[in-house]
Amino acid sequence: MPGYCRVSRDGVEIFVRLTPKSSRNAIEGAEEAGDGKVHIKARVRAVPEDGKANAALEKLIAEWLKVPKADVEVVSGATSRLKGVAIRGDSKALLSKIVLAGETFTGK
Repeated sequence: MPGYCRVSRDGVEIFVRLTPKSSRNAIEGAEEAGDGKVHIKARVRAVPEDGKANAALEKLIAEWLKVPKADVEVVSGATSRLKGVAIRGDSKALLSKIVLAGETFTGK
């Protein structure tokens, strides 16, 4: 299992470092922070106001994993760059999608 995700009660949770106000929406792969924790680097065009960047991140992850947007939710770090994102569904199937999707994805 990749270090940036864990199985949760309802599916999988992934750990993301988000950069808002970017020139593009993208998943840029895994990165290890100075404290040894691993997260997915993501960029969105949206500004970090009124939850717009979080909503854009949820949409990007849904597109990346080809799951309904309603199944993706920022569950921690709403006002931080480091976020926990829950993806509801069968954890084994979701982990397979994460591994098969690769770590780089450019959204719309």
